[in-house]
Amino acid sequence: MKILKNLTLPIIGILAWEALAIYLNNPVILPKVESVISILLNPGVGILGTGNLIENTIVSIERVLIGFFIAGAFAIPLGLLMGYYSLINDLFDTTIELLRPIPPLAWVPLALAWFGIGESSMHFIIFIGAFFPILINTISGVKSVPVIMIEAAKTLGGSTKDILKSVVVPASSPDILTGLRVGAGIAWMCVVAAEMLPGSDAGLGYLIMYAYSLSKMNIVVASMIIIGIIGIILDRGLRYIEKKYFCWKKMMK
Repeated sequence: MKILKNLTLPIIGILAWEALAIYLNNPVILPKVESVISILLNPGVGILGTGNLIENTIVSIERVLIGFFIAGAFAIPLGLLMGYYSLINDLFDTTIELLRPIPPLAWVPLALAWFGIGESSMHFIIFIGAFFPILINTISGVKSVPVIMIEAAKTLGGSTKDILKSVVVPASSPDILTGLRVGAGIAWMCVVAAEMLPGSDAGLGYLIMYAYSLSKMNIVVASMIIIGIIGIILDRGLRYIEKKYFCWKKMMK
């Protein structure tokens, strides 16, 4: 029953899409559903001389994972330190709040200037998109740890390292996971922008722009759908981990 509820709106959307496409009768404006499905059902067939859908999807996944993991590797330790130590928070907070509102696309000129044309610039844009959500949620998670738990650990003779490892990190893990969920979603949004940079010759973002330049809107929409599907899989995977391992968080509220 729940599956039917979840699928109701997408089905209505597809029917409305097909009806509008038939009415417009212009594939450059809106392709028909069947023309998009034909692309999705043949992911191993070459597209516009840029490889097939599977190959471009794998390239995008690799770029997202690299940028995302680098973001997590920097954001989580920094967030733990900023959340636990007021001095470090005071040192970094203003700079973080100054940089956080800047859209990832605004970093494109600097990315090209710093890293040149190539993979590093794309990874940097994805890194910027994922970094701040992970950082902010990590800080929030650390600051939400009950003071009584930290004081109890100190009373029992726990060192700062012990408190961080055995109290702060486990208690803030649900919030860190929420940051990872948000960061993963933004990383997928950023990959499209990253793959539009000079030097990109593969990936779903590149495929979208190249197909658009040739007015192949069915390929554009098919690539967008793939991005959405992978984004859902990532989110559902992280949600599963949250429900399985951090269900105790709800009991504390």
